Amino acid sequence: MIDNEIHFLVESTVQRYSGVGGWHYVIVPKQQSAEIKNYLLQRRSWGLVSITVTLGHSVWKTSIFPDKQSEGYLLPLKAEIRKKEKISLGDRISFSILLSV
Repeated sequence: MIDNEIHFLVESTVQRYSGVGGWHYVIVPKQQSAEIKNYLLQRRSWGLVSITVTLGHSVWKTSIFPDKQSEGYLLPLKAEIRKKEKISLGDRISFSILLSV
């Protein structure tokens, strides 16, 4: 089977988790999350999906995970990335997701 790469262009607002650690994240909107689910052949535990993200000049491999409340996926944003790309809480950001199926 040959791997295919599917790209998604996403726009979302940076939020902060209110629990322990207070990590920052963005939500992949419901419609795009549904499209991602349609392409998945293999799922990791807890519904994690391995992806490559491009945000500004930063490119990294990570995972997104399902969020029952928004019915989308959550993408955590490391402090290192937020600092490099000058991203703050409440910013509306655009990024791309590369999904290999």
